[in-house]
Amino acid sequence: MTMPRNSKDTDSSQPQEFGEGDSLKMIPLWSILLAIAVFALSMWWFNHGPVPMHRRPGSLPMHVIASYITGTTLASYALMIGYVSRDVKRRKMSAAIWMLIVVVIPCFIGAVVYFLLRQPISIRCPSCTTELTAGVHFCPQCRFQVAPVCGQCFRGVQITDAYCPRCGHNVSEDGGPARLHAYSDN
Repeated sequence: MTMPRNSKDTDSSQPQEFGEGDSLKMIPLWSILLAIAVFALSMWWFNHGPVPMHRRPGSLPMHVIASYITGTTLASYALMIGYVSRDVKRRKMSAAIWMLIVVVIPCFIGAVVYFLLRQPISIRCPSCTTELTAGVHFCPQCRFQVAPVCGQCFRGVQITDAYCPRCGHNVSEDGGPARLHAYSDN
């Protein structure tokens, strides 16, 4: 759960945190530029390279399809490398090892291995700054309520829920911390 930051509070020495919906923002500019360059180079190679591929009559349609598929695949690979370079830091994993795996193992297999084995995103407790895994509702060190829970079934609820979606309990009656009920009607 990432807390919003004011423009005054932004510290350039801190790594930028991204939410769950910000996946495209995690692709760095160098990776986008590399993908564009790889796509353009692939198009040039197929059309004007050392041996142009469409010299035979009737082979132009297949040549165009093959050049776009190759260029798109290589550009996607460059974007994937950029995404992993930022995601690995966000998950507190070894950047050098995972970048080596993703780059060296061909055919997106390294990226598939990364996505299967990556660690969950960790957050910090706002009260005591203990590292917490995503999805916890209370800090195990200071009992700070990180996310709202139902007072009857003790399962997580959304901050805007008036009733628990699992048991129907009125969560506004639970008397939780005021910061978690800021959006309720009461």
